[in-house]
Amino acid sequence: MHLDSLAQLFLELGAVLFGLGMLARLASRFGFSPIPLYLLAGLAFGSGGLLPIGAPRGFFETGSQIGVILLLLMIGLEYTAEDLVANLRTQAPAGVIDLLLNGLPGVGFALLMGWGPTEALAMFGITAVSSSGIISKVLTDLGRLGNRETPGVLGVLVLEDLAMAVYLPILTEVAASAGGLSAVASTIIALAVLAAVLFIALRFGPVVTRIVVSRSNEVLLLRLIGLAMLVAGAAEAAHVSAAVGAFLLGIALSTDVAERIHRIIEPLRDIFAAMFFVFFGLSTDPGQLPGVLLPALALAAVGIATKFGTGWVAGKRAGVGKPGRLRAGAALVPRGEFSIIIAGLVGTAAAPELEPVTAAYVLVLAIVGPLAPRLAEPLIRRFVLGRRPAPKPAVRELGTETPDA
Repeated sequence: MHLDSLAQLFLELGAVLFGLGMLARLASRFGFSPIPLYLLAGLAFGSGGLLPIGAPRGFFETGSQIGVILLLLMIGLEYTAEDLVANLRTQAPAGVIDLLLNGLPGVGFALLMGWGPTEALAMFGITAVSSSGIISKVLTDLGRLGNRETPGVLGVLVLEDLAMAVYLPILTEVAASAGGLSAVASTIIALAVLAAVLFIALRFGPVVTRIVVSRSNEVLLLRLIGLAMLVAGAAEAAHVSAAVGAFLLGIALSTDVAERIHRIIEPLRDIFAAMFFVFFGLSTDPGQLPGVLLPALALAAVGIATKFGTGWVAGKRAGVGKPGRLRAGAALVPRGEFSIIIAGLVGTAAAPELEPVTAAYVLVLAIVGPLAPRLAEPLIRRFVLGRRPAPKPAVRELGTETPDA
């Protein structure tokens, strides 16, 4: 039987969303984040996968971007503008260390592969920046938004995103073989837009809140989502991350309405966040991964170690003990949306191996990253806190006596 395009869209989209619901239930039953399962589902449904689909691809592409915006918007609601400024001041040195510690291995990798300066500059960003989308979802899933190390983690993420506001225009101009005044002008425009959004968030937060708030949940939802898209679109048009714009909008909103906004947006956020992770898998051809898997694994191993170093420094500056520092490092492991964006920006201007290497590298860390905080916990208890697993109580047979201590 021949199906028209609309029927095929609904059937495939329904099958994917229902399947994601089953995967989320499976992950919940075993007590881990569903993100790795979402990524693997995307690989299975994408081009070259086990069950390739085509109809909902555009829907998932748009939905994935909305998912990142909603994730960062809700993270921004957790903090006031004063918290942001104080956190940035505290974590600025950690942010510089983070970029150098994680970006330079990418540059070294590009040189070892015999690539040129464009690829080296691209690899700096690909390996330096953690995935705000994945990390914010993991922190939410694990209930760690209130942990002492979390502000340090978010401070590093914000500094990375702010650095990307400068980095992306420069990379774009280098990839286009444009330079000089063009690159400088793009960077100045990006910084000006970023400063304007931050200024509004700091000085006019109550005004923004009054524009959004309504007694009707329907009106509140429409105003908030609309404003978030406008801010994200303006930021993206100026080569500033849409995620940064959404994060700053969340900060600008008054804490008095934050809990209500959370309650209204949370289901919407979960749906679109799942689309983000699925779309990444959909956009990756599994057939290209085996040839670049070994170098990507080596680069990923270095990336895990360097992010633990970043977490240690950020946690120490935030006054957190050793367990919190290690938890911060584990939380920062995933790479994701920015790495893929960077590889896409250079496109044909870079070596053909760059995109599959990036896909394999991000996929490894996007799967290991959500598991890292849970896997690190037994090691923290055993080697840092010195807590051994409690011995099982001895089973005494009926009629036997236990000797006195």
